[in-house]
Amino acid sequence: MKAATLRTFQTVHTWTGLLAGFALFVAFYAGALTVFHDAIAAWQNPPWRTARDADVPISTLIERLVAEHPQAKDDFGIILPSDAAHAAYAYWQDDHGTRFATYSEMAKPSDEANRGNLADFVYELHDSLGIPVVGLYLMGIVSVLYGLALISGFLIHLPHLVSDLFAMRVSHNLKRLWQDAHNAIGVLSLPFHIIFAVTGSLLCLFTITLAALNTVAFDGKLYDAFAQAVTTAPSLPVSHTTAPMLPPETLIAQAQQAATTGGVSSFEPDYLHYMHYGDRNAVAEVRGLSQHTLGTYGTVALLAMDGKALSTHVGTRHTINGITNSAMYGLHFGTFGGNFVKWLYFVLGLAGAFLFYSGNLLWIESRRKRRHVDQPTRTRVMARATIGVCIGTCLGISGAFAAALVTSHLGTDSEIAQRVACYGLFLAACMYACVRPIPRATVELLAATSVLTITVVCADLIGNASALLNTASPQSFAVLGVDLTGIVLGLIFALLARATARRARQGDPRSVWALASTS
Repeated sequence: MKAATLRTFQTVHTWTGLLAGFALFVAFYAGALTVFHDAIAAWQNPPWRTARDADVPISTLIERLVAEHPQAKDDFGIILPSDAAHAAYAYWQDDHGTRFATYSEMAKPSDEANRGNLADFVYELHDSLGIPVVGLYLMGIVSVLYGLALISGFLIHLPHLVSDLFAMRVSHNLKRLWQDAHNAIGVLSLPFHIIFAVTGSLLCLFTITLAALNTVAFDGKLYDAFAQAVTTAPSLPVSHTTAPMLPPETLIAQAQQAATTGGVSSFEPDYLHYMHYGDRNAVAEVRGLSQHTLGTYGTVALLAMDGKALSTHVGTRHTINGITNSAMYGLHFGTFGGNFVKWLYFVLGLAGAFLFYSGNLLWIESRRKRRHVDQPTRTRVMARATIGVCIGTCLGISGAFAAALVTSHLGTDSEIAQRVACYGLFLAACMYACVRPIPRATVELLAATSVLTITVVCADLIGNASALLNTASPQSFAVLGVDLTGIVLGLIFALLARATARRARQGDPRSVWALASTS
């Protein structure tokens, strides 16, 4: 490869990484936690803390829905609870938009589902940085830049790929060690990063891309064609003849039976969708999650009157469109292979966050003046931004967990408390990094994150100790798993704080990370 070409790839890799790196750090750290979305939801609302309306049967919820909101009969959905301690809720469209309600909320439905759900808040940080409306599209652009950084980085290291892959040169030259770690993690996890970049771009930019193609290339016909391509339930004409509906529990059981004939070993329904409820031709569509298959999400459509299976899109019976949609989601979130794949994705998420953090450190090291204590302004600004945004993100998310824990015990709304704690701590960390000497700010923010993370999970363990000892269920194990993982993360932050403090005392005194540079 010519030197000029190599320099071009290095420039593309550096600037795409810097432009997208901060957003990608947030996306990867929050994304690693999002892999265990259901476990975090169980941590916030453990099975021994029964939610309101948890004892209301789904059929009773549906009866009240159609009685109080008859216009919903044409099209409504039921989000099924994850366990018996939580309540199902309905959603439908009316003149005010999409409405959500559990049984007791039916008279005053909400315009937002699961208000205050910590797991959903962490997911928001992952897919849109928590920014409404434009955040999703921003992350789509970031994903495209991420792909460019991956390709250019791979081409840069391609000539020396084999020889440098496992060359971890541990010496007094810390920059070389960080470079080796950055390269090794980047190359070893490259296939997964390609998956994340491609699926992330498609998931974030799909709507806007569809709208553009619909106008530019398909003369306004793309929306209808797309809807027909991805529809999984047959559309039957309304008969205008009323008929009794089978109980939803019966329909769910028949859907599970139909799904297993599609070649999957499991089918866990999480959503029930009705069209023309109460009519003789009413259709009920059951969506469920299957393990150990690429098409994890599947649906079974049934005639709601007698439970006759109308169409099955599960396992080997998925269409090409269905398997593509489901596979894209499964590949991005690691839902296709059970707990082993989830833990693999969790580690890859943390490794990805490290990749962008180490990329910034390398940029700083490459541009510092090695024979001068006084470093360039751009080097100091990048160092402050890196510790403020990256460590501030970790501190803010730990703060959201703390707020969720406190509000759950006080019985108050956690939505505002979570956001205030997360964004407040993040902004405070950024401001602290701007005014405090860089090495001291780094150590102190890492220590604060460690203390807060460990304190939250220890408080949760102590508060739930009796219930954890007396309740053996997948949900209780999930709660315990979140706490133990929090302790491990807190210890990692503590080790990083210790290593950073040692580096500040004993490292190169001309570095921005050295205490000597602040005196």
